[in-house]
Amino acid sequence: MIVDTLINKDLYSSINPRITRALAHLAETDFTKVDVGSYELDGKNIFVIVNDYETKPRAVEPFEVHQQYIDVQYVVSGEEEFGYLPLAEQTPSRPYFAKHDYAEFDYENNKYEAAFIPFKAGMFAIFFPQDMHMPGTSETPQQVRKVVIKVKI
Repeated sequence: MIVDTLINKDLYSSINPRITRALAHLAETDFTKVDVGSYELDGKNIFVIVNDYETKPRAVEPFEVHQQYIDVQYVVSGEEEFGYLPLAEQTPSRPYFAKHDYAEFDYENNKYEAAFIPFKAGMFAIFFPQDMHMPGTSETPQQVRKVVIKVKI
């Protein structure tokens, strides 16, 4: 997992050329003017999801992991927190669903204590397949606009 701001996006250019392209797209695009929905940036290799939502309490959200895509998440406006746990030795509550590329894990049934990290406008996070993450939470409901760029592994 990586958490940073777009000012430092070039630090991550050696990880993967698709991640470099995703971060450049985030830096070049005014997402306050982009409609909610999804669109392809590079076919099924890189696609973008723009979403507006209200955050939810931790207790009602599951952790998730992906096997086919890396998540590059960026908060356009608002603020939330995300939970993080390493995937190692965790047992899913819902098995991996290949069609939608995710497995879910209950918050209460984890082997380790989760870290919850503030996620504010202008910040991005990169979640790799070994990173269990619980996006979109906060103690009090808040409106958030977030972009998720799915980067094919």
